[in-house]
Amino acid sequence: MIDEQDIFGDGEEERIVDADKTEYDEVENILRPKSLDGYVGQDKVKDNLTVFMKAAKMRGEALDHVLLYGPPGLGKTTLAHIIASEMGSSIKVTSGPSIEKAGDLAAILTNLNQGDVLFIDEIHRLNHNIEEILYPAMEDFSLDFIIGKGPSARSVQIPLKKFTLIGATTKAGMLSSPLRDRFGVMLRLELYTPSELSEIASRSANTLGASIDKTAADEIGRRSRGTPRIVNRLLKRVRDFSSVLGHDSILEKDAKLALSRLEIDELGLDSTDRALLQSMIEKFNGGPVGLDTLAATVNEDANTIEDVYEPYLMQLGFISRTPRGRTCTKKAYEHLGYQFPEVKTKQTTLFDED
Repeated sequence: MIDEQDIFGDGEEERIVDADKTEYDEVENILRPKSLDGYVGQDKVKDNLTVFMKAAKMRGEALDHVLLYGPPGLGKTTLAHIIASEMGSSIKVTSGPSIEKAGDLAAILTNLNQGDVLFIDEIHRLNHNIEEILYPAMEDFSLDFIIGKGPSARSVQIPLKKFTLIGATTKAGMLSSPLRDRFGVMLRLELYTPSELSEIASRSANTLGASIDKTAADEIGRRSRGTPRIVNRLLKRVRDFSSVLGHDSILEKDAKLALSRLEIDELGLDSTDRALLQSMIEKFNGGPVGLDTLAATVNEDANTIEDVYEPYLMQLGFISRTPRGRTCTKKAYEHLGYQFPEVKTKQTTLFDED
């Protein structure tokens, strides 16, 4: 008989509930849907996109430039590939940090064919000088260069074929206004519901050639923090447990065992989330505590806490930000099994001294 304690070692080194891409996402491309019909969730976004793409096809034009924004792991890259597929276009993929020189962007743009899609991930990280080249490319479909210096300098304009730029960002507020204003279609992706995540888990299991009970898919969906990327990552780890235990289908008890071993609780919080909350409660009486102080206490970078850990904890209503710092709410106390301190107010009388 297999000893469950011997199935795996001490666990994963990477944070498995991180919505950013990690080494666990090697087969992510396999699990991506290829059409809007297979894309679960984001109904408003899909409905609007269907209209925009159909209208562009009727006019025989390239789709207007599209900006996709929202938290990481919600399927922005997948949606960009689906748009290209639905429009019958080729897609070129790059990212903001990888375009270092103006010549890099010029080479990409001049190699685009009529109607092609250029997808720029993390577009908010584009260099300002690169953005300046994108403005006329997006608006007038031309590249403007200044050759030479001083009195001998001259402007050269290179025409481009009409293309569709799809930008993806997790921080739309960091885009400059001139760049943001050149996107004709701006779509915000929202976090997924547990039922949608359960459907994604079932679909992904089928793609991987695995059978999964609905109760197991529901269990994975509930603990996936509203994010499809985390669903697929957890599914693969649960499948590992199920396979080693010799089960033909992924069962609910397999999911509960695996997620328990990975220290992911019913709300999707992992050991890092809980350590952060425990530190606030035990060392600072629930706050308020400054971000830098909290970062030093848990030995974590302040930006990582603000960008990675806090958003989901705030969504759950476990943390609130105040002018004096972060505070834990009653919900956080109750979830971790702590007694929430009652606020005592001083009773004043006419005889109280100043």
